[in-house]
Order: sequence, then C-alpha cells, then structure tokens
Amino acid sequence: MTFSDLKALRPDIQITREEMLWREDTATVPFKITRHFASLIDADDPSDPIRRQSVPTCLENSKAGNYETLDPQQEEQHLIAPRLVHRYQGTAAFLTTDYCAMYCRHCFRRRFTGGMAGPAADQEIQAAAKALSENLQIKEVLLTGGDVLTLSHDQLRYLISSFRQARPDLVLRVCTRIPIVDPDRIDASLIQLLESFDTAPFYVMLQVNHPRELTDKALRAVRLFTDSGFPVLDQTVLLKGVNDNVLILKELFEKCIANRIIPYYLFQADLVSGTASFRVPLSESLRIYKDLKPLLSGLAYPKLALDLPNGGGKVNFSTDSYIEEDGWFLFDGPDGRKHRYPKD
Repeated sequence: MTFSDLKALRPDIQITREEMLWREDTATVPFKITRHFASLIDADDPSDPIRRQSVPTCLENSKAGNYETLDPQQEEQHLIAPRLVHRYQGTAAFLTTDYCAMYCRHCFRRRFTGGMAGPAADQEIQAAAKALSENLQIKEVLLTGGDVLTLSHDQLRYLISSFRQARPDLVLRVCTRIPIVDPDRIDASLIQLLESFDTAPFYVMLQVNHPRELTDKALRAVRLFTDSGFPVLDQTVLLKGVNDNVLILKELFEKCIANRIIPYYLFQADLVSGTASFRVPLSESLRIYKDLKPLLSGLAYPKLALDLPNGGGKVNFSTDSYIEEDGWFLFDGPDGRKHRYPKD
C-alpha cells in the first residue's frame, strides 16, 4: 500500500512530512490499512490515535538504543517446531501466518509479521501438531502471527483439526485484531466453523487500544463470539499519544466490560526496533496504572504486564519484585535471572 492508496480511501487526509519520509526497511512492517479503520481517522488531527496506530512515519526508521532488537522476546530461540514457540511450560504460540488485515505501527513481531512468507504450510502444521502431541505439559496454544483470522475457512479448518486430532484437550486462543479493523470478516459461517470443534474451548484474544475502535460494527462482530459462548478478552498495549491517559483507559475498559470483553492485560510496549515513539516511560506507565485503579471495578482493571528483554519472560509490573537502579528497573524474571529495563 502507498500513501496514494490512503488518499484514495480518504481524500480529506493530508499526508504529513514525517509520514512521507517513511521508508519500509528491516525494522518496519508494511503499510496496510483496512477501509474500516481508515474511516475512523480524524482528518483534522495529525496526531489522531487511530492514525498513529495505522499510518507509518519516519520515526520507525530509527533505533532508540542498543537495548532495542527485532526479537526482544527471543522467540527464535524457543522454537520447538517450525513456527511453534514454547517459552512457558503450559503455553505455546503457533505463528499461523505473517499476514494481517492491517499492520499496526507498534507491532512487536516485526521480525516476522509482514514478511510475505504467507500462511503455515501443511508440513509446518503437521510438525507443530506432532510436537504438541509429544509435550503434554502444553495445555494452551495461541493461534497468532500475523492474524489467524486472515486465513480462509478451509485453511482454518485444516489447522484446527490438525491440532485437535493431535490433542483434543488443547485450549486454543484465537489472537486477532480482525473484529476491530475488519469487522465484516466475522460472520455466522466463521462461528459455525469454530463451534464444530467442541472437545476443548476457544478464547478470543483481542487488542483494543482506544475506545473509538469499539464501533457499532466492531461490537456486532464481538457479539457473534460472545453470544455463541466464546469468551472474549482484551490485551491493550499502552501507547504514547494513543492511550497514555487515565480517562481514555477508563473509558476503554468500561466500554469493554459493558460489551462482555474482559480487560486482561495492559501491556507495556516491547523494546522492539523502530517503536520507541510509541513507548511510554516505565515510571509513567506505573503512575497511570496506579491512578487508574480507584476509577475502575476489579472486573474492569487489567494486569499491567511487560515482557523482559532478552527473552526474560512476562512479569506483572504492579506486583512482581523490582528495584530502581541508575536509570533502570531491575526485575527478577520468571527464568530465574535478573533483567534490566530502561526507566525512560
């Protein structure tokens, strides 16, 4: 996609200099936005939070420091089969495809996403299914990518049936932004496909970052899941200039709860190359999170989490132990090692 394509969708949008200077490189993801998400942009606001998430700028072409990498979670080192990442004992992530309906500018998996490798091949799916059949410690698999719901019905059916034949008990998390960025993709035929696999539950894992994303169309798509008994959870990423505001987050999480979307995680943005302009300083993230607590019910209040660099694993910033030291937060990671995370 080009900026000319964006202008064709939204002739009223004026392209800024920072946007025009953007160049796709190894530290970026392609430019691609859906007609639906483009329609939500406020053309009169160059800093519009919808625009910031979807339209690239040249800030992606710079690296903030030597702590930024393309694979801060070190997923490549935790592959137990092609595309099957096993970092935690009870869960694994299968990279179903590197395609997305829209490429979010803060994407943490830019080493993989948008690389045009396409959906997992049959042999990759079968190799992952075999690995899952041999490792009974894994109880849940995240179907992620890319976005799993960019797959066709036939591709989805083959993928899910392969995993469920190997492990009928396997809980599957459908990790997707499709209900938010391309809600018309969610229809009765997709729900029927998922309902045909009933040996273990599915959980739908959304990423909703701003209350304006919860449009009537998006909420209708979500209701197709919830009305059919599929739990829907939200994993919001805390993003500078998008939602780093207590009142915006309050509105978002209350709107989620009102529509049967459980706020699960509020994520600190990862230390991924090209994403520094989106990262809220960690000390500010903690302040926002603490100020949010008295404003929300326990049901509407997510966990504040971050993934430690160098594959250190996920920690709950509000409860896990850490100390502040010379401009860094020092965490005890779930891997038993100590990890540094920049304070600002």
